[in-house]
Amino acid sequence: MTTVAPGTRDSVLVRRPGPRELHPVRTHRRRRTLELSLAAAVPLLLVLLWQLAAVRGWIDERVYPAPSTILADGWDRAAAGDLWPDVRATLRRVLAGYAVGTAAGYLLGLLMGSQSLVRAALEPLLDALYVVPKLALLPVFLNMFGLGEGPQVALVAATVFFFVWISTMSAVMAVPDGHRDAGRVFGASPWQMFRHVLLPASLPAVLVGARIAAGVAVLVIVASEQIAATDGLGHLIFDSRALFQNDVMFVGIVCVAVLGVLFSELVRLAGRLLTPWAPRDRGRGQS
Repeated sequence: MTTVAPGTRDSVLVRRPGPRELHPVRTHRRRRTLELSLAAAVPLLLVLLWQLAAVRGWIDERVYPAPSTILADGWDRAAAGDLWPDVRATLRRVLAGYAVGTAAGYLLGLLMGSQSLVRAALEPLLDALYVVPKLALLPVFLNMFGLGEGPQVALVAATVFFFVWISTMSAVMAVPDGHRDAGRVFGASPWQMFRHVLLPASLPAVLVGARIAAGVAVLVIVASEQIAATDGLGHLIFDSRALFQNDVMFVGIVCVAVLGVLFSELVRLAGRLLTPWAPRDRGRGQS
């Protein structure tokens, strides 16, 4: 709190400590509680409105089943074991494609970010490939790998690759020259330059790209499974819609949403553990 001291010829600003300075832990806990409450209240309110609209007949429940119906159907399918094969198939493809795409994107981004000649040679080609819709590459991957897991994994890997490549190359290029000069002054070898300069300086930005890629990977695999797969959540959604089983379709959609959130949060948690020196995400839990 800032006040003007009375009885002075010139205005003097006096700043008195507020609750945030006097009780930082308590203030942070209150802010965190408020944020968590809002994060839970907004989707809960929407679900309650959806339930009320279905019960009152404001919407056609045959097209938009009530959340209670979706929950009951999902529970029955999970208990009977009909849901888990599709969840495992989607998760297996996402993890395999994400691992391949992340590794390739990070290595190439690191090379292009640190070597200007390599960047000049490859960047125009990769920029052209980046703007191609990735689902347009699915027929190419089908011709290359045939039916099965290969096309889906390759599509996820290609999608993730570009996000990680761009974030890695930009992060390495953004490392201040002073950091590099300090490493050279101390006689750092190429490995030491990478380990002690480039890696810690660029890793926070790289992990941001990896977190974005995690969400996009789930979107791409669901679209791919709707076109060229016989199992997985995407196939479950598309097949149930064709059979007018809208409750099953919404079960698949909810599973995709939960899977995407969990995967993205897992990458976020890994980023916090790998980069304890980086500032926290201001949009999540920052007071």
